[in-house]
Amino acid sequence: MKRNIVIATLTAAALATGGTVAAFAAGDDDATATQRQSTTSAQQAADRDDDSADDQDDRDDVSEDRTAVSGSGVTAAEAIAAALKHTPGTALSADLDDDGADAWEVTVVKGDGTEYDVRIAPDSGKVLGAQRDTDDDGDADDRAELAAVKGARTDAREAALAAAAKGTVTEVGLDDDHGTVAWTADTVKDGRHGEWKVALDSGKVTQDRDDDA
Repeated sequence: MKRNIVIATLTAAALATGGTVAAFAAGDDDATATQRQSTTSAQQAADRDDDSADDQDDRDDVSEDRTAVSGSGVTAAEAIAAALKHTPGTALSADLDDDGADAWEVTVVKGDGTEYDVRIAPDSGKVLGAQRDTDDDGDADDRAELAAVKGARTDAREAALAAAAKGTVTEVGLDDDHGTVAWTADTVKDGRHGEWKVALDSGKVTQDRDDDA
C-alpha cells in the first residue's frame, strides 16, 4: 500500500514538472511570436512614414509652383523676351521665384561672354534690374552650353513656348544629359507638376524621365 502511494506521488510530481516545462515552452513560443509581430509592425510603420515623407515632398513642390504661378501674369516666354530687349544676348534660363513670385530671373550671356541675371516683374513684365554674375563668367560648362545653344534651332523663348502646351511654365533651362544638351522645363497643370525636355534642333517636347526609378 505504501509502495503504491509512493509511486503515485512520484508520477504526480513528474507530471507536474512536465506540465511546467510545457507551459514554459509554450510561453517562449508566444513571446517569440509576439516579438516577431512587433518587429513586422514597426517595419511596416517605418515604410509608411517613408512613403508619407515622399508624398509630402511632392505636395510641397506642387504648392511652391502654385504659389509662383498665382502671382504671375507674365509667361516664361514673355519674361525672356523682355530680358533680351533690355540686355541683348543669349538667354540660357528663366526661373520664376518660388518665394512669393517676386520676379522672373532670366540668365543672359552677352556677346562678350559676360553673364547677367535680369529680373522681370511677374505682373507687368517690367525690368526690375540686371546684375552681372561674375561667379560664372568663363565657366567651362557654361561655354559648352552656350556653344550648343548658338548652334541650335530652338532658343529659350521657343522652348518655353513649346513646353507651355503641357502647362504653365515656371522654369526653363539647359541640361547636359550624357553629352546631349537639351532644354528642360517645369510646368504646372491642374495642380500637377511636370518636367519636360525640349530638343534643341527640333523643339520636340518629351517627358523628362531622368528622375524616375
